[in-house]
Amino acid sequence: MNEKEIGEIRRRVRRDRSNMTAIYGCFVNDQKEIVTEYRQSTAIMSENEAERYFGLMKRTLSGTVGKNLIDITFRTAQVAGSPEHQMLMDLRKTALKEDALRMSFYRKVIESLNLDGSYLILLGCDSYDVPFKSKDDETQADASGETYTYLLCAICPVKQTKPNLHYVAESKEFHDGGIAQVAMAPALGFLFPAFDNRATNIYNALFYTHDSALGHQGFVEAVFNTQTPKPAAEQKKSFEALLTASLDEECSLEVVQTVHDQLCQCIDLHKESKVAEPLLVSKEQVKGALAACGVSEAHIAKFSVEYDETFGFEAELHPKNIIDNKKFEIHTPDVSIKVDPARSDLIETRIIGGVKYILICAEEDVEVNGVSIHIGEGETALV
Repeated sequence: MNEKEIGEIRRRVRRDRSNMTAIYGCFVNDQKEIVTEYRQSTAIMSENEAERYFGLMKRTLSGTVGKNLIDITFRTAQVAGSPEHQMLMDLRKTALKEDALRMSFYRKVIESLNLDGSYLILLGCDSYDVPFKSKDDETQADASGETYTYLLCAICPVKQTKPNLHYVAESKEFHDGGIAQVAMAPALGFLFPAFDNRATNIYNALFYTHDSALGHQGFVEAVFNTQTPKPAAEQKKSFEALLTASLDEECSLEVVQTVHDQLCQCIDLHKESKVAEPLLVSKEQVKGALAACGVSEAHIAKFSVEYDETFGFEAELHPKNIIDNKKFEIHTPDVSIKVDPARSDLIETRIIGGVKYILICAEEDVEVNGVSIHIGEGETALV
């Protein structure tokens, strides 16, 4: 799913727009025991309650594609007849109304999920008459040839509040509010089936994780029987280690600058183009950047082999998962330097008198601990 398609469904997740007649909940304590399982009619919810329920569900369709929102692909054999896919299809077909089926799903989640503390599993089912869109992107609400029925699941940590004094309007006084169990923003969730090309795609689902460093692989394997890509934070570390190991002594400041700059340019151009499809970069693009700054063929070949071993054969990666396009940093055991990515050219390395230095161009406006300083002529280095 691309950003436009995700946004289209996300805008539906409101009581006044969706056909979600009920939200089902399962409260699980820190001992993995079900405290309560319930059905909450959306029609009789107060406005504030509905806003909070739908707000939690909607959060599972937020974040960055490829980092927080991860495409799940089922194998053809799974769709043809696997228990995990059949369970999702049955939940969807029954609109979550079958108690035994819903409880089986809860049990599968509880057995596979590794979350500290208590949590709340929320489930909803909606049917969307997809309006027709013309070639000029104009929506025709009265013309629909597709009904998209989907499940939305949000798994929210539950935190216990501390006792506090709160205002009671009836008595116009402050009294002890006691302890409350509060549902927090979802830690993970999913949408099934996917909404690809503005149509139902039962071969895919969209998995959500709030923390891009966590893949919740146990949950993914149990519910979808597949593996997700490495979490974004792990991809970044793997890519950094890959450059270090495969390029060896040729892994210079210039090489890292070039790779970082070219990936940043890809991100900027993709943003300017307003293309809905997620941006992906290939191994060949990175190899091109390495060749552009003079890395030897032997080291590029080594990079190519180790890339496939690390990420999978000819895998394409989301560039924001392997670099931080908002910053450029240099670290030594004693010094850290942060530079605007657009001005990484201000940094260079040099050997002076047999000693290795990192040099920063500083023509004007230099501050040290908030104090503006002047660099005098007497401080000229002898090269």
